[in-house]
Amino acid sequence: IMQAAGINFGILGVEETCCGDPARRMGDEYLFQTLCQKNIEILRGYNIKKILTTCPHCFNTLKNEYPQFGGNFEVIHHTQLIADLIHDGKLQIGGTDGKRLAYHDSCYLGRYNDIYQAPREILRAISGTKSVELARSRAKSFCCGGGGGHMWMEEPIDKRLNVRRVEDVIKAKVGVVATACPYCLSMLEDGLKAKAAEESIKAMDLSELVIQATEKKA
Repeated sequence: IMQAAGINFGILGVEETCCGDPARRMGDEYLFQTLCQKNIEILRGYNIKKILTTCPHCFNTLKNEYPQFGGNFEVIHHTQLIADLIHDGKLQIGGTDGKRLAYHDSCYLGRYNDIYQAPREILRAISGTKSVELARSRAKSFCCGGGGGHMWMEEPIDKRLNVRRVEDVIKAKVGVVATACPYCLSMLEDGLKAKAAEESIKAMDLSELVIQATEKKA
C-alpha cells in the first residue's frame, strides 16, 4: 500500500524487537523497560521521527507509554494512514465483489485510543461492499481475548472470548470479518475454526481488503 502511494519509508529489519506490551501487561515491568530502552536507543540512532504500526498494542505502547522513558515519536496506526491516503486521493481503490462484511473494533485501537472512524472510512471507500455493525461495536465492542498475554494462555473452550466474539460475527450473517489488529486477526481465525465457520466466513485485516481492491482496480 505504501509503495502504491509512493511513500518513502524504511524498516528496522533484524534490529526490530517487540515493543514490550505483552511483558508489561503480564506484569514483567523489568523486561518491558529493558525492551523499551533498547528500542528507543535504536530509533534515536536512526533519527526516527515518525513510526507507522499495524498493531494497536504497539501503537498504544509507542505512543502513550514510551514518552515515560524519553521516547517521543509521532506514532500513527496503519488505518489512519490508509484513510488519509484515500481522502487525499493518493490511493485509488476499487471494489471487492459485493462482500457483506463487519468490522471488529480492537480494544487498543478503539477504547484505548478512540480510533473508530478511520477503519470505517476505509470500508466505505471500497466499492461494492456492504458493511454492517456487529451487535457489540465501537466503545461497547467485545474483546477478542488476545490482549493482556491471553494470546499465549490455554483456556477451556466454553470460556474462550474469541469463540464468544465469533458467535457475534456468525449472527451478523457476513462473509468477512475485518479487523485492524494482528492479535484480533489470529484470535478470530482460531474462533472461526472452533465454530467450524472458517469456510463460510473469512477474517481479514483491513489492509488486505485494500490490497485486494487496489489490485482489482489495476
